[in-house]
Amino acid sequence: MRIEVRCEVRPTENLEKVKKAILNFFAPEKIEIRKQENRRIIIICRAESHKSLLRLYDALRRQRILDAARSHLKKSIIGTTIVFHIHKQAAYVGSLSFCSVPEKESPLGAITFVVSCENPDQFIDWLTPMTINGKPFYEVEPPDP
Repeated sequence: MRIEVRCEVRPTENLEKVKKAILNFFAPEKIEIRKQENRRIIIICRAESHKSLLRLYDALRRQRILDAARSHLKKSIIGTTIVFHIHKQAAYVGSLSFCSVPEKESPLGAITFVVSCENPDQFIDWLTPMTINGKPFYEVEPPDP
């Protein structure tokens, strides 16, 4: 499993606040700050374990949005990769909000998650199991050892 989280830091934003928005839902093994020639700054975080997503896992359950998140993630599968976006400003305050059209729904840019794994359906079943009355109907083992 490989997980990469990317986010642009706009000129009007504080780098530490954007990092905090990412870290509210992701615990990376590596953080890289890239400064581009056009003065753009990109934060790239990487990890290779489902454990880096436990903050996201907990938030989905705490905010009781498993069904909506599951539907969103199912539509985000491309081969063995899942690409999804969350609202940067909401993430900063600890609230999880998915973006279908990031450039329109998150004016300062979204936080992009790219999860590559052998079995995307198993990953989605682990992260967002089906529910009955808002409670997980079953729990699936994490997708990696």
